[in-house]
Amino acid sequence: MKLSFRQSLAMSALACAALLAGGAEAKTFKWANSGDVSSMDPYARQETFLLTFTANIYEPLVRRDKDLKLEPALAVKWGQIDPTHWYFDLRQGVKFQDGTPFNADDVVFSINRANGPGSNVNGNFSSMESIKKVNDYRVEVTTRVPDPLLADKWASISIMSKVWAEKNNAVNAADMIKNEENFATRNAMGTGPFVLKERKAGEKTILVPNPTWWDKPVHNLTEVIFTPVPNAATRIAALKSGDIDMTYEVPPADTENLKKDANIKVLEGPETRVVYLGFDTERDELVESNVKGKNPFKDKRVREAMFRSIDVDAIKRTVMRGQSFPTMLMVAPGINGYTKDLDKRPALLKPDEAKKLLADAGYPNGFETGMDCPNDRYVNDEKICQAVVSMLAKIGIKVNLRAQTRSLYFAKILRSTADGKPSNTSFYMLGWSPATTYDVHNVFEQLIQTPDIKTKKGLYNAGGYSNKKVDELADRIEVETDKAKRDAMIHEATKLYTEDYAYIPLHQQALVWAMRKNVDLVQPADNSFPLRFVNIK
Repeated sequence: MKLSFRQSLAMSALACAALLAGGAEAKTFKWANSGDVSSMDPYARQETFLLTFTANIYEPLVRRDKDLKLEPALAVKWGQIDPTHWYFDLRQGVKFQDGTPFNADDVVFSINRANGPGSNVNGNFSSMESIKKVNDYRVEVTTRVPDPLLADKWASISIMSKVWAEKNNAVNAADMIKNEENFATRNAMGTGPFVLKERKAGEKTILVPNPTWWDKPVHNLTEVIFTPVPNAATRIAALKSGDIDMTYEVPPADTENLKKDANIKVLEGPETRVVYLGFDTERDELVESNVKGKNPFKDKRVREAMFRSIDVDAIKRTVMRGQSFPTMLMVAPGINGYTKDLDKRPALLKPDEAKKLLADAGYPNGFETGMDCPNDRYVNDEKICQAVVSMLAKIGIKVNLRAQTRSLYFAKILRSTADGKPSNTSFYMLGWSPATTYDVHNVFEQLIQTPDIKTKKGLYNAGGYSNKKVDELADRIEVETDKAKRDAMIHEATKLYTEDYAYIPLHQQALVWAMRKNVDLVQPADNSFPLRFVNIK
């Protein structure tokens, strides 16, 4: 019997009532973050918070376990038929939350939608040539080149209902860069452990357990209430008073105080994300600068002067309260391909030394530039940017900071994945974790390779950095299966972009969550938050 969405929710309510009737207490889990989820569409943005939130409703073909290792989800078996052909055998008997059966049509539809117009996750399909249905429970994928990491890349790609999307005119993802919306922006229909019950953007989002989920629940939640609370003091006060059970983000200034609270426990550790600064090196003239007719950031001497004038240790000490791990690289330890011997930051320049580099580049009086920064995305993001502004002012670079909420910020700084046009930023902060593959190639492919809308490479290279030798090496790294040869190419490519001062890596962000003592959960190193592991005592 096919259940309507309302019937599914009713069954969930009955299940909760049954628990109560049996003497068990309903477990409502209330949690908060500094910003809201930008969309309920899992393809709307390649952003950890959006992807991890929607992953509680939707599911991928293969998912990651508590230790971030791949395990079956909607696919029970997968592998390579030959170097350029993959297969995925699908789980039978699975239904979407409205009762619609799941099959290969949904997978083919979802992969093409995620790789299609409006999607912001299509960088995960750079190697894919086509996907086809073999039968109701098997799909095959053809790649343009051998791609041994395909299953890893697709572990973050949720599968949607073809029937539901077509019925609600959501066949294509709404392009958030163009401020578009459709039915999937505020509604959701997946196969996952939780069902979207209520969505009030900017206010609250309520999830309830999926009573027809194919997997065995290990959580004991009957309701999940998420609330965005931008003010850190308000968020921490709500945790201490018990108004919320957990906060996904803890400001460094509050960590030690929370550790002293007998009713609170704090989980912390290094995150796989690296927070960095990027330059527009693509345009011949910056969109936000007093320099006309040329682009200062195209000159390596300018980039070096800025890089070596930003004191990441001071940021760690004064802004992050010790909760950061300064780095020279765009990847963190623990990621495959991290090259420890190259993670050595050059000495800071004295202001006069930096000014000489700028003068040699043709800017004896410095220059002016805009800078984009979020104020609700990374830990102390706006404060870090303010510190950078102050440091660069000492060498004659006036930075006009624009800090705004993540929705406005991402829409401004990300390049269009529809036509590949440059973003509207000159200088910006961004954070990146290669959480799809946990391999350095993800960073090369998404952030460092020359942007190319046809190959889907460099789509998150917002500043358009381009180095043909790095491009060549990254393409070879993608298909090389000999570990020694691959490691040598990774080392060479890493040396090239660091010596070119392509970006200004700041630090590996510390991961700090806080919760009431009666809450048990799992804190993965990629900052994902799977609600299916949450229990309230």
